[in-house]
Amino acid sequence: MPASLVPASLRYVDQVARSGSIQRAAKELRIAASAINRQILQLEGILGVPLFERVAKGMRLTPAGAAIVAMARRWRTDERRAAADLQQLQGINQGHVRLVAMDSHVNGILPALVTQLAQAHPRISLEIEIGSTDVAAGALLDGTADIAVVFNLSPNRDLHVLWSAELPFGCVAGPNHPLAGKRSISMQEAVAYPIALQSKTLMIRRYLEARHGWLFTEGQETVETNSLQLVKLLARSGHYVAFTSELDAAPEVIDGTLVFVPVRDRGAEPQSVGVAIDGRKPLTRIGRIVADMLIALVTKSLAEARGEDRRGNK
Repeated sequence: MPASLVPASLRYVDQVARSGSIQRAAKELRIAASAINRQILQLEGILGVPLFERVAKGMRLTPAGAAIVAMARRWRTDERRAAADLQQLQGINQGHVRLVAMDSHVNGILPALVTQLAQAHPRISLEIEIGSTDVAAGALLDGTADIAVVFNLSPNRDLHVLWSAELPFGCVAGPNHPLAGKRSISMQEAVAYPIALQSKTLMIRRYLEARHGWLFTEGQETVETNSLQLVKLLARSGHYVAFTSELDAAPEVIDGTLVFVPVRDRGAEPQSVGVAIDGRKPLTRIGRIVADMLIALVTKSLAEARGEDRRGNK
């Protein structure tokens, strides 16, 4: 196949939208800025509408420009899919898969996924973005991601969940923390200690505010961050507890530096983890390879964190 079947003008508009200016886009694409500008002006002439507002700090998409960029990105996604299909017709597992994962997976399943994929299918390249559940769902729907492994995905008719599992709601604490030896705890017991909170960008925090708003009263000793890694480090210190799932802290639970304790309150709803795709498009064969590998790794991580053998026995 040629370098790209997507017209140059659409690729240039897309890159300018990403970069914010023609000059920066030219550096990214390694072509002359005048060539990009000429293609954009020609396309605007054909369409009869401006695609960008020329502002002091660069280029800003107009509503028409946003529509064209969305179309360009769909074309590029379809092009990559077609290239992968052609390679697969030749019996070659080769191509590029874009994955969105959560912050908690960075020191858990993602290194194992990269290693296993490189060993088993060296011709499949992987692009990984770390983001929230909202970011992951948006990336699937706008075609900038092929697969997402996410927590607490809201129902959406355009998204298809390949696999999911329930995660008991609970908290994590260091092995020497007073709560670590308990089989279960109440929310009241947990908040007797300093709390490391995840920020409002994350679903677990929204759940806590909706169901347990009393946690956020004045006088409660808390620290708030958008980094789950920092939350876990604070819990490992032995001073803080953190509300999360056992999968969030699976690597630390497995190596014994954190203990997961379920919350037994009647209103404590289980969380969920799922592997999802855009339900409007078929998953490619290489996408299925990556998804199956990902599901196996999440399942294994959960089993190890729970102390289960392969048959699910304790």
